Amino acid sequence: MLPFVRALSKRDRLSVAEITLLNSLPFRKVAFVPGAEIIAEDSRPGESCMVMRGFAARSHYLRNGGRQITALHVPGDFVDLHAYLLKVMDHGVAAINSCEVGFTSYDSIRRATEQSPHLGRLFWLSTVIDGAVQRAWITCMGRLSTKQRIAHFLCELYLRLEAAGIASDNRYALPLTQTQLGDLLGLSVVHINRKLQELRSTRLVDWKGGMVFINDFDALAELAEFDPTYLSLRIEPR
Repeated sequence: MLPFVRALSKRDRLSVAEITLLNSLPFRKVAFVPGAEIIAEDSRPGESCMVMRGFAARSHYLRNGGRQITALHVPGDFVDLHAYLLKVMDHGVAAINSCEVGFTSYDSIRRATEQSPHLGRLFWLSTVIDGAVQRAWITCMGRLSTKQRIAHFLCELYLRLEAAGIASDNRYALPLTQTQLGDLLGLSVVHINRKLQELRSTRLVDWKGGMVFINDFDALAELAEFDPTYLSLRIEPR
């Protein structure tokens, strides 16, 4: 639970009682192999799930088998809190790499939020940030160059992982293949490969052996027109 608590603590102050309440949520932990379905599209889940370890992705599939990744989730992310209200999943969620997910019932979430309305607002905040991230991705896909899109994604992911306490010193593990990155950015593997080479040539970032090394975060953010406001990584009363 620590990554989720750390991420919330970057955005508001949590009391000891609230942290205890979050840590007491009953989670049913399940391990998934890469590519395994975590939540099926059109299903009616009775639980919400949080990524404990690894990466997961929300995706839409087309009739021809094509896939668009619409969100990437990291440890500490609640993947599907919105399904509590929507009831029917309009997309699927799958494991990107070997990951562990914790499932907790909607009843448990409801009891926690009834006990602490402040936590209820923070759960709500997490879904609002999901929407803000998707707006940023839509803007990137519609208006930025391919090289800028990749740079923007790498900047965003670093800050999200840093907030969860699993990235530091401008470096982090990223288990995405170029095919998965293409599904995420709406680009072909050939195009992704070419633009990654161009980005590496700037010496602002290196991506090798599943590790990303950002050599100059400010310069990479400038290239990407990256403004982290949408991640709400500031402590404010919510």
